[in-house]
Amino acid sequence: MWYDIIDAFSDSPSQLRVVRFLLENGFGVNESGKVTANGIEMPATQVARAIGVDRRVVDTTARSILDHKTLKQVFCNIRVTPDLSQVAEVLGLAIITLIPKNASDKHIVASAVRVLAEYNLSIRQLFVTDPIFSEEPKLVMIIDGALPQGVVEDLRELPQVKRLIL
Repeated sequence: MWYDIIDAFSDSPSQLRVVRFLLENGFGVNESGKVTANGIEMPATQVARAIGVDRRVVDTTARSILDHKTLKQVFCNIRVTPDLSQVAEVLGLAIITLIPKNASDKHIVASAVRVLAEYNLSIRQLFVTDPIFSEEPKLVMIIDGALPQGVVEDLRELPQVKRLIL
């Protein structure tokens, strides 16, 4: 899909920034050409301010998305998912962030989840940043309660792990 986006917005770096921002934040576009978060319209001026572009760029980008069949299907159906990492401490959750050696490795998530399962840990949330959108892709694992002795060491020993952040 990213190649469709690059192709559709190759002549406008500012519109490409808008599309990237929408995807990174799970924002969509409704049939009226308005930016939305789970169906709630967001003012183009606020989106523009967050990205550092003119409001008209946001409006033009939204209309362009609607003119592209695949992008329209994606952006009219995308949903925002809450990120528990910002409130994990308050909720008594632990966060482990795994920075992979190679983000294109297909076994990163499976290997990490296998280690967590061996410790019988309850996973509240997992999310992976897309290597296309992120300069430093990562796997964020949010776990119920405290981390038992040994789990961090076992995760660090995985061949896919470049670094762990606790």
